Amino acid sequence: MSKKLLLIQPTPYDHKREPVKRRKLRFVGLALPLLAALTPKDWEVEITLKTIQEVPLDTDAQIIGISSMGHAVIRSIDLAREFKERGKTVVMGGYMVSLMPEEAKKYCDAVVIGDAEGVWEKLLQDFEAGTLQPFYREELTSLEGLPVPRYDLLTGKNIGDFLPVQAGRGCPNCCSFCSVYCLYRGRYFRRSIPEVTRDIKAIKALGYYKFLLLDDNIAADEEYMLELAKEIKKLKLSWFSQCDITVAKNEELLRALAASGCLTLSFGLESINQASLNELNKAWAKVADYPELIRRIRRAGIEVSTEMVVGTDSDTLECISATAKFIEDNKIVVPRFYILTPIPGTDLFKEFEDSGKIFNRDIYAYNGTEAVHTPKNMSPAELTAAYWELYNRVFSLSSIFKRVLVNRNLFTKPLNQFFGLLVNLVYRHDIKRKIPPNII
Repeated sequence: MSKKLLLIQPTPYDHKREPVKRRKLRFVGLALPLLAALTPKDWEVEITLKTIQEVPLDTDAQIIGISSMGHAVIRSIDLAREFKERGKTVVMGGYMVSLMPEEAKKYCDAVVIGDAEGVWEKLLQDFEAGTLQPFYREELTSLEGLPVPRYDLLTGKNIGDFLPVQAGRGCPNCCSFCSVYCLYRGRYFRRSIPEVTRDIKAIKALGYYKFLLLDDNIAADEEYMLELAKEIKKLKLSWFSQCDITVAKNEELLRALAASGCLTLSFGLESINQASLNELNKAWAKVADYPELIRRIRRAGIEVSTEMVVGTDSDTLECISATAKFIEDNKIVVPRFYILTPIPGTDLFKEFEDSGKIFNRDIYAYNGTEAVHTPKNMSPAELTAAYWELYNRVFSLSSIFKRVLVNRNLFTKPLNQFFGLLVNLVYRHDIKRKIPPNII
C-alpha cells in the first residue's frame, strides 16, 4: 500500500469566522518543508498552504499533519475535527498546541510538543506499527544535521520571491509573555554556518535571490552572526530577519549585516512605556534608546519593522495613542501591534490567573485583537477600542506616505520601499475588515 502524508499550514479566521484568503502568499513557513525532508523516502508528501489553496478534504493521505501558528490555531482545530470525522489519522504540532497539548489532543490522534526533529520518524514508524502515541516530545539538544527542506514542494505554488532558511531557534531573553521563552526557557540553538549557507545555496539554485533568515533573535550570538554575514555576502542575495534592537549598538555587526544584503530587520519593541517593558520582564530594553538605535539601523540602509503590545498594567490610553506618533516619527515601515494576551501555557497566563485579571475564559477568543483581561488603567472594552484606533491611525494613507515614501531609503533601495508600501496597503485593507495584519 502506498503511504501518503498531507501537511497543512492553516490560515486564520476573520471577524466573521471566514478563513482569510489571498491570491498570493509571500511569507511561507519552514516547518512543513522541513518535516517533509525528515519523512522517509517511501512516503509521498503533499503540502497545502490554506491561505492560497483549498484543503483537499477528500485526500487519500493516511496521515494529516496540521501546524498551529498564532490565532490560526482555531482553524487548525476545525480542520482536525473535519479530518477526524472522515476517518483520517490527524497529527498536530506547532507552538500553540505545544503550549496547550492536552487541549489540542481533544481534536487529534497525536500531538507533537515542541520541536519535531527528534520524534518525527518515530511517530511515522509507530503509525505503521499501529502503536501511535498520544504525545511526542523530545528535548531539543542540537540543530545540527538537518536536511535541506523540501523547497520543491513550495515552488509550484503562488508564493513570494523568497524562501525561508533557519539559522537558529530559541532566545536567551526571558520576556514573560513570549511563547518562545515559555518553550525554550532562555535556551538558544544555532545551526552550523556551513549548513545554513548550504540551504541558502539550495534556494539560489531554484532561482530565488532573496531569503527570510528564520531565527528568534539573530543577534543573540554576535560573533556567530558576524561570521554568517560574511558568508552570506559571498552569495550576493538579499534577506530579512528579526532580532532585538540592541544589534544597533554593535556598529561592526550592523555594517556587516547591511553589506551582506540585509534589507529589513524586525524588532520586538513591545512598548514606548518603560514601565510596561519592566512589567514584561524586558527591563534590559530601554525606551529612551529606541529612537537613536532605529536611526542607526536605518542609516545603515536596513529598514525597520516592529512588533508591540498594548494592555499592560502600566499602559494608559494616552500612552497607546502616543504610540502612533512614535511609529510615524521614527518612520517604522512595517509596524504590527497585539493586545497583551495570556496564552494558556505561558508564564503570563499563570500570573494573570493568580491575580484574577482574566475575565474571558474562552481560550478560542484569545486572538490578540480583543482584550481578555482587565488592565489597571482601562476597561477591556477601552483597550480593544484603543488597539483598533491605533491601527487605523498608523495605517492611514497619510501615515503610510510619511513612513514609507518620505524616507531616505526610497532612493537607495526603491524596490524594498515599494515592497514595504505593498505590505502597508494590504495591511490597511485587512484592518478595515478587522483582520489583524500578520499574513501577507
